[in-house]
Amino acid sequence: MQKRTDNFSKFAEKKKGAAIKEAYRQEKRKNKADARAAGEEMRARKKAKARGEEYIDSKKVAAPPKAGRPAAAGSAKPAAGSYKAFKNEKGGSTSNKAGKPAKATYPGNPMDADKKEATTRESLIPLNKYVAHSGVCGRREAAELVKEGKVTVNGDKIFEPGYKVSQADKILVKGKPIFLQRNSVYILLNKPKDYLTTASDPQGRKTVLDLIKGATPERVYPVGRLDRNTTGVLLLTNDGELAQKLTHPSFEVKKIYEVTLDKPVTKKDLDSIVSGITLEDGFVAADSVGYADSKSKNVVGIEIHSGRNRIVRRIFEHLGYDVKALDRVMFANLTKKNVERSKWRFLNDKEVRLLKFMNKSFLRKNKTEANA
Repeated sequence: MQKRTDNFSKFAEKKKGAAIKEAYRQEKRKNKADARAAGEEMRARKKAKARGEEYIDSKKVAAPPKAGRPAAAGSAKPAAGSYKAFKNEKGGSTSNKAGKPAKATYPGNPMDADKKEATTRESLIPLNKYVAHSGVCGRREAAELVKEGKVTVNGDKIFEPGYKVSQADKILVKGKPIFLQRNSVYILLNKPKDYLTTASDPQGRKTVLDLIKGATPERVYPVGRLDRNTTGVLLLTNDGELAQKLTHPSFEVKKIYEVTLDKPVTKKDLDSIVSGITLEDGFVAADSVGYADSKSKNVVGIEIHSGRNRIVRRIFEHLGYDVKALDRVMFANLTKKNVERSKWRFLNDKEVRLLKFMNKSFLRKNKTEANA
């Protein structure tokens, strides 16, 4: 092949790699489209079989004649669905007072079909978003549920989090039907002892949902977990996106606990907690720690952003202390002020806004700010 000598040669040579990448992308898109089409065909076959009908592949059927054209040449009768047929059926002209044709809706009108299709497209949402907005969990957790095959749509397991669904579809998560939540609800609970932070318990033990029974018709669930014997601030909501924000490690949401121990805590151990210790699941360091009461060194306040399971209890147990009581006094920007133990209240608009925009006043400073 003769080498080009014009001014565009360098660009022509560079297109080789780009062309290969683009071909790879096109092939990837085609494979995805083929997989999606195969899934649709499988579902269509299944529905036809359930109805006792024979499945007919639409790709192998000849396209019907366009609406508005006569069924056969020379026929005096207008074709069904045509504008003339509609006008004859209604009788007389379809013009308005100004003499212009009226914008009538009639069978076979392609404009009406386009509008209907557009409306249908707008009402479709990704499956993981549907699950999250139904109050089951956050969107990230919803995507994992879909990938694990725990979500079915109209009886079929779907493994694509982005699969589009509508409210008309029958969607089950772990065999239980779910529905989109219409109103977002945010409840702050001052959790007492002996209540599980879960929606239900197979053993029939008391859960935090028993404490807010009748508070709202919407299905809410706890954000994060507190141990059965841990008390204090707990948020319950049906806002899946917010729940994901508040529990995901990357947002480093601040939590403050008051810890009552079996013996006085030494200053050396307080320093160790701040500088960091290594537990069985990795390194952890508190943001700050100190005596909550100057008269008693058995009660300590600790600020931490880690959301690992039983992290505060494990820190003190690692240092040789027995935790007698653990109370969460702050979560994000929420405190239990004016909320008695076992009582609850709805969040006000300002509190919800602060949570959604992750105000820096209750976020741990990121590493770049800390190192500045």
